Amino acid sequence: MDDRTGPLQGLRVIEISGLGPTPFTAMLLADMGADVLRIARPGGGPHVLGLAQDVLDRGRDVVEIDLKSPDGKAAARALILRADALIEGMRPGAMERLGLGPGDFPDHPALVYGRMTGWGQTGPLAPRAGHDITYLALTGALHAIGPADRPAIPLNLLGDFGGGGLYLAFGLLAALLHARATGQGQVVDAAITDGVAHLMAMIWGMTGQGAWSDRRANNLLDGAAPFYTLYACACGGHVAVGAIEPQFWTALLAGLGLDPATLPDRALRANWPDLRARLAGGFATRRRDDWAEVFAATDACVAPVLSLAEAPLHPQNAARGTFVTHEGLSQPAPAPRLSATPGRIGAGSAQRRLTPAEALARWGAAGGAG
Repeated sequence: MDDRTGPLQGLRVIEISGLGPTPFTAMLLADMGADVLRIARPGGGPHVLGLAQDVLDRGRDVVEIDLKSPDGKAAARALILRADALIEGMRPGAMERLGLGPGDFPDHPALVYGRMTGWGQTGPLAPRAGHDITYLALTGALHAIGPADRPAIPLNLLGDFGGGGLYLAFGLLAALLHARATGQGQVVDAAITDGVAHLMAMIWGMTGQGAWSDRRANNLLDGAAPFYTLYACACGGHVAVGAIEPQFWTALLAGLGLDPATLPDRALRANWPDLRARLAGGFATRRRDDWAEVFAATDACVAPVLSLAEAPLHPQNAARGTFVTHEGLSQPAPAPRLSATPGRIGAGSAQRRLTPAEALARWGAAGGAG
């Protein structure tokens, strides 16, 4: 019995097994109630990161199919014909060579075909390999992040998951709305480089108007401003300060015990180094958690920089259930929150294997076993 709930209940999605962005997209859809089936090659292999359990695999089952065999291809095709959407992250042309490309389903005109790549389906780099860091490098985003002396690597949050998986999910849902209104599906060409460039829209807009310098640590939001940066505390921990607006700045100075009349004008960038030194000296006198207590009930926009172990225990995260334990592993809860049809982590997991015949029967499809 299908126990899926959520706003996407009834949506059927085929996920061609992949890494990073595509399983993240599949997790997002499954968290919101979609019935996602992953097609993986028989036997699989060890996880590329050596994981016994991957949070990105939650909420869905796996059917092992050899896409290179005639029977396996027939089983995959039968499943895809019963799906509303497909997600794949292979290099351009790989699915076409298998006979399972978007043009190979004329008998399913409403199919939404989601394609996740780093460089996109077209362009001189389309057939080349890459990773999050190389995609960021060509968008300008990597150059813009970090201290003045060198770029910083923002994990793989900005590329794989932000510019990649989230944009694929958004594109799929937009195309599915169109397909349900018109009966006509389409291809969603989600390139990480496109998505990251789009995420940088505000920065590009500021740059074009002379409000953003093409130098790291020299701008309002990149750590240069003394009111939007990090400060070290007596314990070796850090606090994050985001006191941009004047009223927040006033609350920040009050918490630090600094008299605004004794400080230089923060509106003049020439004063930023002096202001930073004054604030740094203040924060260095007490522990991180002491400052967290001082500012907890204020609008100073000051927060302790928590470790991964500490984050789930913070009262704000605990009150909202931001992190949950599923299958023995602490992990983020489904997001965002919907008032009438909230998402949830489904009972299925990618550790549960279905045979092709079981998968076909589940979706009421006829076809052979691979």
